[in-house]
Amino acid sequence: WKSETIMIESPLSHIRIVLVEPAGALNVGAIARVMKNMGLTQLILVNPQCDPQNSEAKKMAVHGDDVLAKAQIVPSLAEALSGCQLAVATTARDRALSLSLQSPSAVLPQLLAVPAALIFGREDSGLTNTELTHAQHCIYIPTAPVYPSLNLATAVAICAYELQKLVTSTPPAAPPQEMANLEALEGYYQHLEKVLLKIGFLYPHTASARMKKFRQVFNRANLTPEELALLRGILRQTEWAIHNSDVVSEEE
Repeated sequence: WKSETIMIESPLSHIRIVLVEPAGALNVGAIARVMKNMGLTQLILVNPQCDPQNSEAKKMAVHGDDVLAKAQIVPSLAEALSGCQLAVATTARDRALSLSLQSPSAVLPQLLAVPAALIFGREDSGLTNTELTHAQHCIYIPTAPVYPSLNLATAVAICAYELQKLVTSTPPAAPPQEMANLEALEGYYQHLEKVLLKIGFLYPHTASARMKKFRQVFNRANLTPEELALLRGILRQTEWAIHNSDVVSEEE
């Protein structure tokens, strides 16, 4: 008989670490290293403001150089989240959003069950309010109030450690339901904005702010593919009704 080694895929293999416009090559390299330490492999860089493959980054990555070498560079956050079903954003301060800030321990276990992304913002300013609307959850890392701002690589390291601890301590819980992926949700938001502009519910000069609120509502709902298809069907029927109303008016 011939023995075979069976490789069991880690739940962490489905998790992307997404850095939005990182400015420091040293930070990117350090993040690749800690990802290697904690068993994370997918690093996505959105419009990096540094060269993630320069000598500084490679020096900091050490044995995480394979993670750094495979890092994907994309032009937008939406593209970084393509194929994900869940996105969690990190922020250092409270925002005027309907998403409440939660601790890593309250949210990170959900990342183990589905293709997911953990999003980190710029070193100096974090994520914009618009970027935060791409996520279903926002987390913060509790720190001493005297100096609450964390270095980007440190923030990633803390979250990566929490994820690795989850994998080694308890098996991940099965997801309660399949969620619509983020690409499909983005398509719905674009379709919704188009229809609402057409019927006069939205106006071009205020559409962006109003759509942020719609995104927050539907992100909280954790829509299934079937529920999203139902909502898209309503939009298509609305467009059909508008078109046929125009035809009837012209005939009269």
